[in-house]
Amino acid sequence: MTQDDAGTAPARSAGGGEGLREHEVRTALLDLLAEVGAVTATEAAARLGHSSGLCSFHLRQLARYGYVEEAPHSGGRARPWRLKRPAPDTGRATEDEAFGDLARGLEDESWQRWRDRRDEVPSEWRHDEAFSAVAYLTPEEMSRVAEVIRQTLASYRDREQRPLARPVGARPVALVTRLFPLLPAAPDEREEE
Repeated sequence: MTQDDAGTAPARSAGGGEGLREHEVRTALLDLLAEVGAVTATEAAARLGHSSGLCSFHLRQLARYGYVEEAPHSGGRARPWRLKRPAPDTGRATEDEAFGDLARGLEDESWQRWRDRRDEVPSEWRHDEAFSAVAYLTPEEMSRVAEVIRQTLASYRDREQRPLARPVGARPVALVTRLFPLLPAAPDEREEE
């Protein structure tokens, strides 16, 4: 426990029990994980300017309270962490929806930050790629399209946990795909003709 922890009033969890106290290092770690996906304590320390021991301690605290979890990795001493995702077998759509809402909010926030600050990055990074399309699909076809996208991106996943696998000049890039059925406008949303 750090001196900052001792001087901070405890937060309450939604269930009314003792929660994890807000702390600037933990907040920075959560922001970093939202930005890059997964990091080790050593990587977080290098990015945030803290010691790896301090980052490791706070990552373990975040895990203890259910905010982060160990990311899949191929063994070794490195322990990458990521934001905790709801278990797929919970059967509770509200948890999945809450995580989805959080993820979309972070995506939107990251997109706005990019738009506001893109002039600050090197010229070769000042563009973005965007596309959209409407396709008439069945639910099964929509799932297959999503799987093809996931498989395409899978060959880049190891770079998240293995910084040495990243080519020189590689940066984290947000890849946002949303597949959803288009609904007709509600009667009160239609323009008067």
